[in-house]
Amino acid sequence: MDIKKIGFIGLGVMGAPMAGHLLDAGFELKLYTRTKERAEELIARGATWCESPAECARDCDVVITIVGYPQDVREVWMGRHGAFHTMKQGAIGVDMTTSAPDLAQELAQEAQAKGFTVVDCPVTGGDIGARNAALTILCGGDKSACDALEPIFKVLGKKWVYFGGPGMGQMAKACNQVAIATSMFSACEAIVFAKHMGLDPALTIETLCGGAAGSFSLQSYGPRILKGDFAPGFKINHFLKDMEIALKVCQNRGVSLPGLDLAYKAYSMLKQMGHGDKGTQALYLFYSSSLIPDFIENDAKR
Repeated sequence: MDIKKIGFIGLGVMGAPMAGHLLDAGFELKLYTRTKERAEELIARGATWCESPAECARDCDVVITIVGYPQDVREVWMGRHGAFHTMKQGAIGVDMTTSAPDLAQELAQEAQAKGFTVVDCPVTGGDIGARNAALTILCGGDKSACDALEPIFKVLGKKWVYFGGPGMGQMAKACNQVAIATSMFSACEAIVFAKHMGLDPALTIETLCGGAAGSFSLQSYGPRILKGDFAPGFKINHFLKDMEIALKVCQNRGVSLPGLDLAYKAYSMLKQMGHGDKGTQALYLFYSSSLIPDFIENDAKR
């Protein structure tokens, strides 16, 4: 497949740098996002602004979406002004949002009936990975379509893996979020322990990251926590959405994950306190507040 023209929908913390990489790589780029101001830099660099997802998808070889929530995914693809209304025969749609596996399956089925393909390819690596073109891409859906997207994947990431049919990319991303949910807990607790025990927290983080305790959460977010930097690379509100997706899948399959459940409850309490737009590293605020006794008592009652 000769990919020349790409429609890109969603220019948030992840989407904006990803779109920029595609523009730098020489692809003809059409853009849509709800807030046009987010697109101005890319427009100045040569991208074309569109007034709707349908306009953005028209005549494109590939259409990429990376938006907020499953309802946003449904709207930009299948809504009144969605991309499905204008995608050309043989085109490939790529949803890179972290979304629900059953919605990914629905999109794939609807697309096939219309003569084009939609695959689910969520990404992991956070804002740093997006800026550095170092994302890992988790692919589900038609394998030949995923293979055809390699020229795009090479621009956006360092690794892409095919996991199976429609929805399996989203399943793999849900698994990723399950792992992050508890690793962020461990990173925060290591920092709390270091501070209370008189260790140099920065030195401790640097040392631990070179051994078996090292993790992406500790290495990437530990220094931010020490600086009091809770700006979002990935918002708590969006992480709660991701955990809800994983918990729903678990419920449907009869799987119990206590660590995921505890992380969801802790992050939910932070959202209730008004921290929903902070980054996931703001879990540390949970430990520096008076929440823990109430949290333990309430959880014990359950």
